[in-house]
Amino acid sequence: MPQLTDNFARRFYYLRLSVTDVCNFRCRYCLPDGYQRPEAKPQSFLSLDEIRRVTRAFAAAGTEKVRLTGGEPSMRRDLTEIIAAVRENNAIRQLAMTTNGYRLQRDVARWREAGLTAINVSIDSLDPRQFHAITGQDKFDEVMRGIDAAFEAGFSRVKVNTVLMRELNYRHLDSFLAWIRHRPIQLRFIELMETGEGGDLFRQQHISGLKVLGQLLRQGWQPQSRARSDGPAQVFTHPDYLGEIGLIMPYAKDFCASCNRLRVSAQGNLHLCLFGDGGVSLRDLLQHDAQQPELLARIAESLGSKKETHFLHHGNTGITQNLAFIGG
Repeated sequence: MPQLTDNFARRFYYLRLSVTDVCNFRCRYCLPDGYQRPEAKPQSFLSLDEIRRVTRAFAAAGTEKVRLTGGEPSMRRDLTEIIAAVRENNAIRQLAMTTNGYRLQRDVARWREAGLTAINVSIDSLDPRQFHAITGQDKFDEVMRGIDAAFEAGFSRVKVNTVLMRELNYRHLDSFLAWIRHRPIQLRFIELMETGEGGDLFRQQHISGLKVLGQLLRQGWQPQSRARSDGPAQVFTHPDYLGEIGLIMPYAKDFCASCNRLRVSAQGNLHLCLFGDGGVSLRDLLQHDAQQPELLARIAESLGSKKETHFLHHGNTGITQNLAFIGG
């Protein structure tokens, strides 16, 4: 099958697969009131066999990288089995996961043994009290020990995601930079994005990543080239730092021009954009191995309706009410 391609000649090598929308943190920019179980009978999350089939299809269509997301993926008791099932696909060269780090110390060695190749940990403050205020969980020390455990388990680099917020962490950039001077951590600053439920916070706390970019360039940080299956971060290195900096700036000009990723929700819906207007159900074609040709055809056909860009600049957040909905 030819490489998945849309009408704007963008090729898709990267799948973000949500395995649950449940999360045990209450981050201010995502689930400030905590996870709310749907009042109606909730649709079950993708089973192990369904995950095996959907990733097999994407691998057959040229996907080289899969990222497991949530919610919080470690809320799945079968997460280790999920990792092993995705790694059955030899075409998947990278299997990454984004986690809040809650169970990192306990389980990261098992995850690596099952086939996980990269890990991202969300940390929005290096101050334990502020971390608690942002996440609703007094777990800063546990998350930090989890990062140490990841290195001990054999990960040569850990990525840390930090959502930029004007009054909460932007003023502490120097502390973040000092933290990675002697640690092989890629610290990724992510612009706060508006969601359906987060408009007020966005207007209060959004700050452009261009301000961070200017500071980095003045301090001698140098941009690096991107590989075709890399995520959206612009990565910078500095000769005096063991760590790296990544900037994810969805409000920057031409951000969508390099889009190389698709998303599948925990309920089995294909989402062409984090801020799109709807999803394409794949679940009816995930019940039997023999359905793979139909599954591949539906995925490829759906790309014909992928838009050239998101419409965040116009305040249009699509169906994304919060970032736990389809994994950010």
